Amino acid sequence: MTSPTTPAAASPTIGVLALQGDVREHLAALQAVGARPVTVRRPEELAAVDGLVIPGGESTTMSKLAAAFGLLEPLRSRVRDGMPAYGSCAGMIMLADKILDPRSGQETIGGIDMIVRRNAFGRQNESFEAELDVAGVPGGPVQGVFIRAPWVESVGARVEVLASYEGHPVAVRQGDLVATAFHPELTGDTRVHRLFAELVAEAADVADSDDGGDSPGR
Repeated sequence: MTSPTTPAAASPTIGVLALQGDVREHLAALQAVGARPVTVRRPEELAAVDGLVIPGGESTTMSKLAAAFGLLEPLRSRVRDGMPAYGSCAGMIMLADKILDPRSGQETIGGIDMIVRRNAFGRQNESFEAELDVAGVPGGPVQGVFIRAPWVESVGARVEVLASYEGHPVAVRQGDLVATAFHPELTGDTRVHRLFAELVAEAADVADSDDGGDSPGR
C-alpha cells in the first residue's frame, strides 16, 4: 500500500454521485489522492467511471432522485457487475441490501450484505466525533465525524467489519464495496479515499487484463 502522503499508483476515474449531499468535499478528497474525480448525474456518466463514491446527505431523497434521474437500475447493474463503490453515511445506507427502518418509498442500490439502521446515533444536534481504528488504513486512528449517522445492525458472512464504535460496525467492506457511517471527507484526512482509490485502480487493472485493455469506464 502507498503511504498517506504519496500519490496513488494509478489514476482511476472515480465518479461522485451528484444528486444530493456533500459532493464537493468528496471530489476534493479524490483529487488530493491522485484520482480523476467526476460528477455523476446521468447513466452515460455512470458508464464512464471506474468506481463511484456515494456521498453523505439524506438517503431517502437520494434514492428518490436516483429513480427520477433514471439512475437507480443502472447503479444496481454496475454494482452487480463489479464496479467498486464507496458510500459514506447516507451512502452506506444506499449500499445496504436492507434497511431496518426504511421510510415510505425508500430504496437502496444494495450490494453489501448488511442491515443498517438509519439515524442510529441520534439527531443532528447529537452529532459527534470519535477516533477509530480502521482496518486497512495505515497511520493511526481515523477521526470519524458522525452526523445523523447510521450503524450496521448485522452483516453477512462475506462482509468484513473494518471499524466499530460502541459495539456497532461503522465501517465495512465486501469485495470492492466499502461503506462508512462517518464522513472522512469532512476532516481533511484523505486516507480512506486513498484506500478506495487504490482498490478502484486494482480492479480497473484486473478488468484491463481480462479484456485486453479495452474495459468499460476506462
